[in-house]
Amino acid sequence: MFSVGISLGVAGWALSGVLGLLVAFYVIFTRQKDRNVPSATNHGQRKAEKSLKIVYASQTGTAKRFAESLHDDFQSNKWQSSLVNIKDYDPEDCLPQEVDSHQLCIFILATYTDGKAPECGTWFVQWLEEAVKDFRVQKSMLKGMVYAVFGLGNSLYKEHFNMVGKNVDEWLTRLSAKRVSSVGLGDENVAASRNGGIEKDFAMWKKRLFITVESWLSGSDVGGDDSPPALSAPNTELVESSDEEDTEDKNLVDLEDLGGAVKKAKEERKKKELGGEASPRDMVTSVIRQSLTKQGYRIIGSHSGVKMCRWTKSMLRGRGGCYKHTFYGIESHRCMEATPSLACANKCVFCWRHHTNPVGTEWKWNMDDPSAILDGALSNHYQMIKQFRGVPGVKAEKFEEAKTAKHCALSLVGEPIMYPRINELISMLHEKEISTFLVTNAQFPDAIKNLRPVTQLYVSVDASSKESLKRIDRPLFKDYWMRFLDSLRALSDKGQRTVYRLTLVKEWNTEELEGYSKLVSLGSPDFIEIKGVTYCGESKASTLTMENVPWHEEVVSFVQKLADLLPDYELACEHEHSNCVLLAHKKFLIDGVWHTWIDYAKFHHLMQDYERSGCTREFTSSDYVARTPDWALYDNPHHGFDPNETRWQRKRKAKDLSGC
Repeated sequence: MFSVGISLGVAGWALSGVLGLLVAFYVIFTRQKDRNVPSATNHGQRKAEKSLKIVYASQTGTAKRFAESLHDDFQSNKWQSSLVNIKDYDPEDCLPQEVDSHQLCIFILATYTDGKAPECGTWFVQWLEEAVKDFRVQKSMLKGMVYAVFGLGNSLYKEHFNMVGKNVDEWLTRLSAKRVSSVGLGDENVAASRNGGIEKDFAMWKKRLFITVESWLSGSDVGGDDSPPALSAPNTELVESSDEEDTEDKNLVDLEDLGGAVKKAKEERKKKELGGEASPRDMVTSVIRQSLTKQGYRIIGSHSGVKMCRWTKSMLRGRGGCYKHTFYGIESHRCMEATPSLACANKCVFCWRHHTNPVGTEWKWNMDDPSAILDGALSNHYQMIKQFRGVPGVKAEKFEEAKTAKHCALSLVGEPIMYPRINELISMLHEKEISTFLVTNAQFPDAIKNLRPVTQLYVSVDASSKESLKRIDRPLFKDYWMRFLDSLRALSDKGQRTVYRLTLVKEWNTEELEGYSKLVSLGSPDFIEIKGVTYCGESKASTLTMENVPWHEEVVSFVQKLADLLPDYELACEHEHSNCVLLAHKKFLIDGVWHTWIDYAKFHHLMQDYERSGCTREFTSSDYVARTPDWALYDNPHHGFDPNETRWQRKRKAKDLSGC
C-alpha cells in the first residue's frame, strides 16, 4: 500500500509538474509579448510580416490534398504560406507561438472512426482538450491567435459527423483564439452535402476564406471574439449552380452570384420543410468518377460501373481461371464484373478500393433505368474484350467465346442490393441467359428477403462478434449488428444457392472459430468460402500490411478447425492461387461424389419456368447441381488449377487490384 501511494504520488507530481511548466511558459510568453507590442509607427512592418500556416490531419489523403491545393492557391497569389503535417506540429511548443496576429493558422482536419482524429492528429487533439479542461491553464492562453478550421467528415455517421473539426474550433475559441471564418463542415455524403459533395464544400469554404485572408492581409479586422460559437453556427448556405459542366470549379457559383445561391438553398430547405423533396444528386461526383476511372473502372450513368477482372484476362490467354471457376464451373473469360451501385454501407479496413467509392445507408441519388445499366455494362465490357484482339498469348477460341458474356459477378464494388430496381436488372440478365452471382455486405436484410432468385447469393461474414464487426467493417448503420444477424437469417429462407464469404485478416479475425460456427446455424448456407485477405498495397484508409495476409497453409488450418465444429460441412475444393478454400454442405456430396458445380443451362430453364408460372414454381439449389471435376477437389495435387490451362508464373509479383 505504501509503495502504491508513492507511485501515485510520483505520477501526480509528474503530471502537475508538466502542467506547471506549461502555465509558467504561458505567463513568461505573454509578458514577453506585452513588451513587444508594436507601435503605430511600425504598423507597415507588421503587415508585411503576415503569413499563413496550413496544418492538416489526413487519414486517406483528402485533407492533405485540400491543404496542398490551398497552399498552391496562396502561393499563386504571392501570399507567404507554409504547409505542416499535424504529426510534426507539437501543440505544446507550437500553439503558444501562434499568439501573434502576424500569422493566420488554418486547420484542415479529418474525422475518422468513432469521431476520433486520424492517428497523426491524436496527440494534438488530446493536448488541446486537456488544456481546455484543466483549471490551471488560463483560458486566455491563446488570445491573439487567429485561425480558421475546415473539417472533413461524413454525415451518415450522425453523432460523429465532423467531430474533430467542431471540437478543435470550439476548444481554440475557449482558449481565446480568434476565429476569422466560420468552421467549414465538409460532407462526404453527396446526398446530404449542401454543395453536392466534400470537394464542393471545400471549394465554397475556400472562396469565403479568400475574402477573409485578403482583408486580414490588408490590415482590416476580421472575425473576433463576438463571432458565434462553432457548434451553433450553421454551415454555409451556398449550393452548386444548375449549370452542368465537366470542370469542378465551373460547377461553383461565382462570387457575384452568391445572393442567388443563398436564395436557392433557402428555397430547397423550405421545400423540404413543407414535405417536398429537393432534387436528388448523382451518386458519382466528378472527383469520384476521375478516381475510379484511373483505377480502370468504366462508369455507367450516374451510379453503376464495370471493370475487367484480371482472371478474365488470364483465361483469355489460357493461363487459368479464378476460384469461382474451380468451385462452381464459371468460365472466367466469359464473366463480367459489374455493379448497379458503387455506394456501400461499410468502410471495411481491407477494402481493395481504398474507400474511393461513395457510401450511404439508403438511396438518395438519381436513379438510372436497369436496361440502360445492363446495356452500358455489356457495351463497356465488350469494348474491353476487343482490346485483347491480337494480344500475344490470347487464344482465338477463347476470344470468340468472350464476345458473349455468360456470367455476371455483381460484386465489383459497393453494395449492389442497394439499387432499388435490382430485381429488374437480375431478370434482364437471366433473360439473356447470363448467370448472376450477387454479393451483399449483410446490412440490408429486407432487400435480401425481397430479392428474386439469383444463381448464387453471397453474404460477407467478416467477423463473428459485434465488436470485431465494427472494427473490421466500420459500418455506417447504428444497428449494424442486428442488421447483420437479420441478413443471415434471411439467407436461410432463400431457395437458391447461398454462400458465406469469410475474409481472413491475420491478427484481426482469425481467432473467432467458435463465433463463426454459431453464425453458420443462423443462415445455413450451402457453401462457406474462406479466403485470405488480398493485400493491395499501402492504403491510407487502413493499417493493414503483408503481415496481415495469412499463408495458404494457415487458411487451410483455419478451415479444418472450423469444419470440426460443423458436422454438416466438409472441405470440398481449394484454389491455392487465390488462397481460398471451400466448405460445402454434405447434401452436395451425392453418392460419395461432390457436386459443387452448377448446371447453368438447367438453372436458366428453371428460371424460365419460374417466370412463366408467375413466380409460383419454385426450385432449390439441389435442382441445378453438376459434378465437380477431380482436379478441383481439395485433396487433388492440382490444388485447384485447371489442367486444361497452362500454368504461368510471374517473374515479379505484382499487387492484385482485381477484386473478383
